[in-house]
Amino acid sequence: MKKLLLGLGLIAAAAIPPATTPSWAQDAPIVVHLKNHKFTPSVIKVKANKPSMIILHNDDPGADEFDSPSLKIERVVPGRSKANIRVRALAPGRYSFMGEFNAATAQGVVIAE
Repeated sequence: MKKLLLGLGLIAAAAIPPATTPSWAQDAPIVVHLKNHKFTPSVIKVKANKPSMIILHNDDPGADEFDSPSLKIERVVPGRSKANIRVRALAPGRYSFMGEFNAATAQGVVIAE
C-alpha cells in the first residue's frame, strides 16, 4: 500500500508544472557597450510584447546614465562596470535612449518588432 501511495504521489508531483521563469530570463540578454560616449550597437531589436534584458557595459572611465523617457528607464552605470537593464514588454515601435551625461554622442534606439 505504501508503494502504491508513493507511486501516486510521484505521478501527482510530475503533473505540477515547474515554476515559471520570467520572460526576460528565457531569451539571451542583449549585450551593449558604451565606449567613447557611444553605444555599440546603437540599434537594439527586441521581440514586441515580450520583456527583454540589456546588459550594458560602460567601458568609459566615468559614469553615464542610460536614460529613456519612452522606455521609462533611468539607470546610472558607473565607469568600467556593467548593469542589467530590464525592458518591459513593448508594443511594436521605436524607443529612443541616450547616455544622459553625454547626450550629444551617446544615442540609440530600441526597435520592438
